[in-house]
Amino acid sequence: MKTRLCLVRHGETAWNAEARLQGWTDVPLNAEGEAQARAAAAELAGTRFDALFSSPLARARRTAELIAAAQAPGAAALQLDPRLRERHHGELQGLTRNEIALHSPAVHALLNARCPGYLPPGGESVEVFAARVHAALKDLARLGGTVLAVAHGGVLDMAYRLATDADLHSARQHALPNAAINWLVFSGGGWRVEAWGLTGHLEREGRDETGG
Repeated sequence: MKTRLCLVRHGETAWNAEARLQGWTDVPLNAEGEAQARAAAAELAGTRFDALFSSPLARARRTAELIAAAQAPGAAALQLDPRLRERHHGELQGLTRNEIALHSPAVHALLNARCPGYLPPGGESVEVFAARVHAALKDLARLGGTVLAVAHGGVLDMAYRLATDADLHSARQHALPNAAINWLVFSGGGWRVEAWGLTGHLEREGRDETGG
């Protein structure tokens, strides 16, 4: 069975603009993010999705709702999956990396190094986060057809690494712009990247992921 998965990162938020780690903090889209989400919806209006999923966090859910609203009458209903939430950054949520470096240099070093097993205070490790995302992707792969999932930069990062067999702890080499459209294909027991970081529908390219 073949599954084509369209992964869309949510539109911009005020915390994206300020480069703050969002994690599970429920920050809504800002005006730019709303425009980006509408542009993604218009771009995908001609694509018939057999199933539509989203993270329940407001920034992703609103992006997904706009995409779902642009689908043809009779389209599948949007479903929320908590496994598609961003990585939980615990006490680091709401901070910029510069603020973390200033107040907790050791924590900043561990965060930047993507150290195996590192657990942000009150948050989740990369390994736990990856397992959660992989479980969601496994279920999406079973659906077949064309599937939409609107999520977060960290989730898309885990999906890309799974599809390219990249190490969880290596530095990221792939862009994760707000409201970018990305395509993965599952066939023959594994994922592969079909297209990544498509932003031609945006008036200006969305901000790259900064960690949440």
